[in-house]
Amino acid sequence: MSVSSPHCSPAEAHPVKTERHDTDAMTHCTNTGLRHVHTYREHTHGLFVARAFDRHPRIRHWQAQLLPTLDVQLCRYDFHQAREHDYYIDIATISRPVGNAAVWEVRDHYLDIIVHEGVTAELVDADELEAAQAAGFVSENEARRAHAAADAVLIGLKLARYHVADWLEAQGVRVEWMQSEGVGQAQSAELMS
Repeated sequence: MSVSSPHCSPAEAHPVKTERHDTDAMTHCTNTGLRHVHTYREHTHGLFVARAFDRHPRIRHWQAQLLPTLDVQLCRYDFHQAREHDYYIDIATISRPVGNAAVWEVRDHYLDIIVHEGVTAELVDADELEAAQAAGFVSENEARRAHAAADAVLIGLKLARYHVADWLEAQGVRVEWMQSEGVGQAQSAELMS
């Protein structure tokens, strides 16, 4: 487990990224625009999302598990070239606006964890959270919650020897993934708990 945190000044801070998933409209609204989603699947622990990354220089396809009780968005990417990592975990608050069951909101808390399955996990972008807090984009309580969530994930992954399926199993979480090109043969299409 390692931590990457180069210094980031408040002048470099950026507002919190908030994304919206509309499962009725089959759209994912990001800071870069509105994207079509080919698969949404709600499950006991959250929401599964899958969509293509059209004309992206590095990424071909994205799958994610929105897991509100863990404060994470667990991502798997298919790359055009060699795999850069096995999982990418966004520390985030995931909620559903009252009165709109079709919409899921993901409020990103800057901290991310890069997982190399069975090898290590690395915390990145701690400098971004620090800068955002200094600039007033996040409160002290929100920053504390983000750090606590990241610490829990890192500890859980270490105990699971950096196997995401085992970490999820220890949390009592079951998720399913789509089979796709670029996903390691040793990885199962289904992570069970």
